[in-house]
Amino acid sequence: MDVRYARKGLSAFVVASVAILVVGCSAEEKPTADKPTAKTSATPGSASTPGTQPVEEPRETLAVAQGQDGFELTINSAVRDAGGFLTLKGSLKNTSDKGRAVPDNVRGDETEVLKHGTSLGGATLVDTVGKKRYYVLRDTDGRPLTTTGLGIVSAGKSVDVFLQFPAPPASTTEVSFQLPTFEPATLKLS
Repeated sequence: MDVRYARKGLSAFVVASVAILVVGCSAEEKPTADKPTAKTSATPGSASTPGTQPVEEPRETLAVAQGQDGFELTINSAVRDAGGFLTLKGSLKNTSDKGRAVPDNVRGDETEVLKHGTSLGGATLVDTVGKKRYYVLRDTDGRPLTTTGLGIVSAGKSVDVFLQFPAPPASTTEVSFQLPTFEPATLKLS
């Protein structure tokens, strides 16, 4: 095959791909009944301008665990799902005046978890009434089902985190959240 013809074919392919992309991006999509529409909130009396970020609503605080070197873990959400899991969401904040590395100890000391870097894999939930301890779930490769790759957190900044556990029974309404190097925190479940 001649190189000239190959270049022409490649050029035609690129032009056609760009044309399809432009047509696809410019088409207006009508909302359907199955698809929820995005909701934004604007303050009364202010005009909404395109490209501005919606105002973030304040989060509910369910528990706060104080750690070493100025770290603070706030849990804002504890959701049980139908699959038998409990997912916690929140933020890990550096309240000190200088950037600090998240302590390696928070990942726990299990060999499988250690292989996957700094995470919150050492977290547990303790049900004192039911006398059970729940560990962060792991996938089939031993990775903890929690935020991983934690490194240095700048002074005053926070990182969104999540942790997933087996769900305690529905009758359990309170557990102790424990994370190595952090003080235990009482977490109310609904």
